[in-house]
Parts: sequence; structure tokens; C-alpha cells
Amino acid sequence: MYSKIISIGFGLLTGVITTESTHACACGCGVFDVGTSSMFPSGAGMVAYLESDCQNQDRNWSGRSSAPAAANADTKITTHSYTLGLQAMFNRTWGAEIEVPYLWRTFGSTGNAASLHWSEFGDIRLRGIFTGFSEDLSSGLTFGVKLPSGDFRHTEALGDIDRDTQIGSGSTNLLLGGFYRGRIPAGTDWNWFAQAQLDVPVFIQNDYRPGVEADAAVGIYDEGITLGPVKVSPVLQLIGAVRGRDSGSASSRDDTGYERVLISPGIEMHLAPVKIYLDVELPVYEQVNGNQLVAPWLLKTGVSWMF
Repeated sequence: MYSKIISIGFGLLTGVITTESTHACACGCGVFDVGTSSMFPSGAGMVAYLESDCQNQDRNWSGRSSAPAAANADTKITTHSYTLGLQAMFNRTWGAEIEVPYLWRTFGSTGNAASLHWSEFGDIRLRGIFTGFSEDLSSGLTFGVKLPSGDFRHTEALGDIDRDTQIGSGSTNLLLGGFYRGRIPAGTDWNWFAQAQLDVPVFIQNDYRPGVEADAAVGIYDEGITLGPVKVSPVLQLIGAVRGRDSGSASSRDDTGYERVLISPGIEMHLAPVKIYLDVELPVYEQVNGNQLVAPWLLKTGVSWMF
């Protein structure tokens, strides 16, 4: 069984390459991976989950403020993703997790007569979980890899989609993370949690290396509210993300890399063995290199089944 502390990952946006003077910005879907306490185990068992994420990048940003749309040839990147996941805790110390995403994307640019639409499977993530630091499993480590399973060559011959706007990155990444949770104060219904993850590209393809990314989240939630048989937990999180510049001849180094902070209110409803989760992430600070498209909000929903 799992104590699903909810959180939301981190806002991302990165610049990407283009064929002329275009300055795109990747969907930043890693924002939905880090900090989610759906993967905070409390004992041996399994959980299957389906997560839906959405963001619409339609604002040009430069430095710490909005910038004229004319400075960026790309006009929008809309991404809807659905991730099917399975986590298995073999005992109170060791576990494993797999996530398989499927994405729908729309890309608009002044260089195209019409918006481009396509959908494909994304990059699969495999993680191991260690929770042997304490009897209550309140702390743990995660470690794994992101596989280059997503396509990064969509309409490559036309040269109209940047590498960082592709659904797949083409890189194999090392994933290292950790989490901790506790009560505020001890013995009350209020809890707090923190989680962080480092995402480091190790092997790359076609001379494109995504920037190294570090994400972290801290949040609080209340477990003491019930509506009949349903336990309701309001959640409030603060999320931060830092990503370095992309590199390689297939990148646009000057228009990649960012720093971002988001505030994320959410709610979780638990009617065993099912949990439903919803939150929205709102940027409160954004700093990007060059010109990049950003989203005014991000939405995450999910349902999980514990067994």
C-alpha cells in the first residue's frame, strides 16, 4: 500500500534549435516527473497509475520578462501527455518502477502555413527505489535511466521541427533522486515532503545533448479531512527547476537553459484502493536564456490503483 503524497514536478522550458532564426522551446514534460509523491512507498505492494499532463506554451519570454512575439518565429507548442506507470515494492527496502508516456503535440511557427500535429510514444523511464533508511519508509533514494525510445526525427527532412521540440530527446539519461516526508508537528494530520531529482544526459545521438536538469519540490498536505468514505487531502507545493544550456551542432545554445519556480495547489481524493489527483502549477519566477516559449499554467491529473 502507498501513502501517495502528491506533488508536481517542475516547470521546464528550454530553447531548441531551428533552421533559420527560430527560437523554440521544448515542452518541458519533465516537469511532471519530479516531486510526485505517488511514488512514495509505505510498504510492500504494487500500484498502477495513469497520469494526464497538459501545457500550452504560447508566450515568448526572454530573461525574466515577456518579450515581443516577433522575436521568436515559433508561436506555440501545445503538449498533452498520458503516462502509464507501474511501481512494485518487493519488500520494505527495495522496489522498481516503469513509466511509458504517449504524447500529442501541436507546433506552430511563422515559417509554416499551418500548425503541425503529431503523436507518438515518448522516452521510457526505468527506476529503482531504496527505502531502507528508516522503519517508516519516510526517506528514500531513486536511481535509473531514461531510454531514447521516443522519436526525435519527425519531419526531419523538412527541417521544420527543432530537436528540443521533438517528442523524444534521442539521449540516454541517468536519473538520480531522493525524497523525505514527515509530520508538522509530530502527531498531527499535517505532513510535509521534499523531493529532488538530477537528470544527466550520458549517451547522445546526432550531435545533440540536452542540458543537465535539476528539479526539486517541497510541499505540505492534510490527511485529516473525510467526506463519507472518501479521504480528501489538499496539497500545496513549491517547485523549482534549473536546466543548463543544450550543446552540440544540432542545438541552439543561446536560446536554451532556464531557471523556474512554480506554486502548485492541488487536491487528492482517496477511496481505497483508488486515488485521484489534480493540481495546477503557476509560475512565480522564470528566467530563460535568449527567447523561449513559456506556458502560463500547467495541469496534472492522475488516477492510481493500489494492490
